[in-house]
Amino acid sequence: MNIIKRSGYLDWLIRQKDKQIIKVVSGVRRCGKSTLFAIFQEYLLANGVSPEQIISINFENIEYEELLDYKALYRHISEHLLSDRKNYIFFDEIQHVAQYQKAVDSLFLKENCDLYLTGSNAYFMSGELATLLTGRYVELSMMPLSFKEFCEGLNEERQTLSTQEKFNLYLTIGSFPYVLRYQYGMRDAREYMRSIYESILLNDIVKRYHIADANMLESITKFVMYNIGNRTSPTTIANTMTSNQRKIDAKTVDRYLRGLTESLMFYEARRYNIKGKEFLTTMNKYYVTDIGMRNMLVKGRESDIGHILENIIYLELKRRGCEVYVGQLGPEGEVDFVAMKDGKLEYYQVSEITIDKHVLRRELAPLQKIKDNYPKYLLTLDTIFGEMDYEGIQKTNALNWLLA
Repeated sequence: MNIIKRSGYLDWLIRQKDKQIIKVVSGVRRCGKSTLFAIFQEYLLANGVSPEQIISINFENIEYEELLDYKALYRHISEHLLSDRKNYIFFDEIQHVAQYQKAVDSLFLKENCDLYLTGSNAYFMSGELATLLTGRYVELSMMPLSFKEFCEGLNEERQTLSTQEKFNLYLTIGSFPYVLRYQYGMRDAREYMRSIYESILLNDIVKRYHIADANMLESITKFVMYNIGNRTSPTTIANTMTSNQRKIDAKTVDRYLRGLTESLMFYEARRYNIKGKEFLTTMNKYYVTDIGMRNMLVKGRESDIGHILENIIYLELKRRGCEVYVGQLGPEGEVDFVAMKDGKLEYYQVSEITIDKHVLRRELAPLQKIKDNYPKYLLTLDTIFGEMDYEGIQKTNALNWLLA
């Protein structure tokens, strides 16, 4: 397996280095946060930092079990600090330390401490952390491998595959970095993905939310996975479950969905009224963080590839720093994505194939109804006429766009 240069994330850490603020890296389990810390530590060592200046603790390692008390942790770090140089302190999976913020706050007050933290779920990061460390931290949201990063990580033999073959492999074994070790062992890859799935479900959601009916949670998880890219709501899901003799109320479904999004297994795409320039609060869409995991757990349909491609594009727009919404044109239709970044908009329509003129006309129509001058894109898997311009709407091959 090749070393994957996740340069965007590394550059962020380098830019934040030595600033008097706590650096927090959030992300779904096993997306590569610990490896990113290791790569950054290598960078520090190559740029004048001595090994004695780096203190790194992974709280999922039993070796540090005695440091799960915040007082013991603070004492341990204080005893190892160098008084005459900057100390770079890395706490991996800090949520395991009870009242960790007390130790972190005390270390933050020391001018010679540069603090870096990770945690596994969004509830810990955006909920608790925002309350406990208000105004004292900056956050990097990390995701599993993009298609481009996945291709970079393939071994030498797999590099000879066509782009389409690499994409098919990406959809099969998923985007978690470690899964690249199983490029030839699909059973092993699936077992690894299942272990991540069960860990998120049981540790990040069931325990966190004190959920008694784990089977119902799993049923809802699979329902959302099956329906990626479809508008839905807690009421819709509750009615579906009830009609299948699995009675549950909408309020409980909403709680489960909150757990699924806060664990970062799913992202919720809210709807945005393009003409009214306002956010809508009902019938949103959900996209899964890893298509390989989704394909392992639910049996798809032949028409699934359109929604799968849509899911991949949604995640890539998030990786590129955009806020991503589903564009609503009122009764006139819907645009797959409105991407907002730095006060500017981009519109995206996603379709598997548009060779048929009727399909092409259907996919272009929503974009043509938008009268502003922001960029508009149609992303498809077409190889014939894959790159075209339709009166300012840029049609682009989706795989080329993902690799750009």
